[in-house]
Amino acid sequence: MGLQQDIMTAMKAAMKAKDQTALAALRAVKSELLLAQTETGSKEEITEEQEIKILSKLVKQRKDSAVIFAEQNRADLAEPELAQAEVISQFLPEQLDEAAIEKVVVDAIATVGAAGMKDMGKVMGIVNKELAGKADGKTISNIVKAKLA
Repeated sequence: MGLQQDIMTAMKAAMKAKDQTALAALRAVKSELLLAQTETGSKEEITEEQEIKILSKLVKQRKDSAVIFAEQNRADLAEPELAQAEVISQFLPEQLDEAAIEKVVVDAIATVGAAGMKDMGKVMGIVNKELAGKADGKTISNIVKAKLA
């Protein structure tokens, strides 16, 4: 329950600071965590892996929305989305740089014995499990494509 307690502490701080953007982001995280916990229908806590997956999904949603708003010349809507993504990202594990991701991809290709693009799914499966929450899926995909091409 560490993440939920961290979220509540951050929410209290955001309320005291009257930071509406952070508060909205943290409330969304709390809501998603509660939904995930009640989906199972039991009192069991969700795993850290599930928490990371939820946080990653929320960050991705915010960034995708910001891109769409920016394309429509709506900076007034894009900026809060990016700010919320930044707040949520604080609770994710530290993101790896491209060199570290590339090393994991090369190791996965060697493990699977991938010969071309037809083996991309196998490589992506291994890499995504190993780097869950530590790297963006789009970055991983681009590196795998570059290595297999």
